[in-house]
Amino acid sequence: MTDTEAVNDGPETRHDPDRPLPLHPLVYLADGEEVTVGRRDTDSYGIFPPDGAELVRRLEQGVPPREAAVWYAGTYHESVDIDDLIAALDELGFIRSPDEARAAGAPVRWRRLGSAVFSLPAWVCYATLVGWALIAMARRPDLVPDYHNVFFTDYYTVIQATLFVVAIPQLLLHEGFHALAGRRLGLRSRLRVGRRFYFIVLETSLDGLVAVDRRKRYLPIMAGMLADVVVMAVLTIAADLSRGPGGALSFAGRFCLAFAFAVLLRIVWQFSFYLRTDLYVLISTALGCVDLHTTAARLLRNRLNRLLGRSGRLIDESDWHPVDRRVARWYSWLIVIGYAVSLAAFLLAVVPILYRMATGVLSRFTQDGAAWPQVLDSAVFCGFVLLQLAVLAWLAARDRYRDRERRFDHVIT
Repeated sequence: MTDTEAVNDGPETRHDPDRPLPLHPLVYLADGEEVTVGRRDTDSYGIFPPDGAELVRRLEQGVPPREAAVWYAGTYHESVDIDDLIAALDELGFIRSPDEARAAGAPVRWRRLGSAVFSLPAWVCYATLVGWALIAMARRPDLVPDYHNVFFTDYYTVIQATLFVVAIPQLLLHEGFHALAGRRLGLRSRLRVGRRFYFIVLETSLDGLVAVDRRKRYLPIMAGMLADVVVMAVLTIAADLSRGPGGALSFAGRFCLAFAFAVLLRIVWQFSFYLRTDLYVLISTALGCVDLHTTAARLLRNRLNRLLGRSGRLIDESDWHPVDRRVARWYSWLIVIGYAVSLAAFLLAVVPILYRMATGVLSRFTQDGAAWPQVLDSAVFCGFVLLQLAVLAWLAARDRYRDRERRFDHVIT
């Protein structure tokens, strides 16, 4: 195939191959044998081989497509279907329409706040709070997290409603730390409501991380867990400082410890790797994986099918990304460990709490002469539980509908 034929063959394009292609400003990040190219103003990114990225770079510099194709053939000794490339760039939103202005790259808000939150003085403050809390727990065993701390009052509705209300700002702080850690790098972020298994979660989308040097991605990924640890430390310190004259925990102190235990469960939840938590994103990013979770899950399925002798159900592994396939051989066991962590947390913390609440509610409904405030408390508590189940069902239905046309997103839980 000649160079001219490489330009003329392929799908018809509305761009003149002899005129420069009107492209928006693009960013390039080389990572191993791949280069991420994209627009930070719209968070649209594509992964190209190094030679393809160089071709895109020439087009952005104003080299006409036909001339760029000739350059590519002379440099890499193979032809390129430039019309296919132009169509791909147009689909990614990299090409400006005739009436579209060149992207100006608007400044990212809260960038200074992000720099302050993760400055050296801030890190010293965080370390001081965590150290203080650990020393306090070592001196006062009643500050150590325990599921009994959840029952800071006898009214289950108060427990559930209060912990639900205070969890909202804590979750926003968790996601805010993700967002601020990204915005200090000039990245935009989006917050949305999602679901992980039976957990309702908030998610911060930082798609621009794919165009940031890998070592700079770790803080935005782990910033949420940092916020959780600091919140736990502050609550523990507050509980200790609010003791009564005799050293007993006050009502406010018991509430702080209940809140701290709820935050601890969120931290433990991050080890449920099968839910693609922050720790999953950290491992996937550090090892340069593309879709580690899917590959690991399919590998586990193949192992199970081989064990059961069902060779007809084996999935072809040749199409998997080589890095994902290599890492999945050991990471797949972390998925199993994640299930074990979730089960242990459920059995050791959630089940005792649910059992105590369920038996308490049942006894109030069946016991003769139960006080009406307690009966009302139990009825409202049951209503809250049913409402949460309804929300989970709605989110599950919404996610199933969206999965039909889901595209790849880089997301932090």
